Amino acid sequence: MPNRRPVLIVEDDETLRNMLTEYLEETGEFVVSTAADIEAADKVLANEDAHFDAIILDIGLPDGDGRDYCARLRRAGHSMPIMMLTGAIEETDVVRGLDSGACDYIAKPFRASELLARLRAQLRNFDRSEQVVFPVGPYTFRPAKKLLHDTAKNRRIRLTDKETAVLKYLYRSDTAVNRQILMHEVWGYNSAVTTHTLETHIYRLRQKIESDPAHPALLVTEGGGYRLRPEMASVERW
Repeated sequence: MPNRRPVLIVEDDETLRNMLTEYLEETGEFVVSTAADIEAADKVLANEDAHFDAIILDIGLPDGDGRDYCARLRRAGHSMPIMMLTGAIEETDVVRGLDSGACDYIAKPFRASELLARLRAQLRNFDRSEQVVFPVGPYTFRPAKKLLHDTAKNRRIRLTDKETAVLKYLYRSDTAVNRQILMHEVWGYNSAVTTHTLETHIYRLRQKIESDPAHPALLVTEGGGYRLRPEMASVERW
């Protein structure tokens, strides 16, 4: 399913971990990886294919304090939203959790629907922030600035609002995106927009990002739609 967002859950309670995994994946919005402790989380994050848009992190882990681990992840440069789960509800615990770099702090027991709503909110905020950077082929993509940067050639490419939206949506998708779906996601319900409009934007985007626009290698046509070739994109989405 396209556009599912990768989330890592670090929680030692197997029942809670499995419940959250099932709940989030049933929404169709997320693909979930899990770890039962800090050591396992480090192994997941060290995998060269690992990329996560958010981390749900328990404070009380068998091999360390989740707040200390959160701070370590921030020092290592991980900027994705980190939401902390805890049984501690004292104000000092909340403050320490937020000071460690967590974006949100959820006390147990909690309703899964509340966690889902807060996760969605954190992802919306992050997607609009200046921090979010997506690797796309040889480029770093900064949607908030509508900018692609080819560091090897020290070249900056300015994008329009729609080009940014198209590229961002395709990046979030793990399969080809049908033209009608892409038109709806980028332009909404606008009867004046036709497939020709989309194709024109794809053409102009290819002129900017492809070394040979006549034979695209990064933004390809596939199955009645478009996709970014995963083998051309960096595996790290932090």
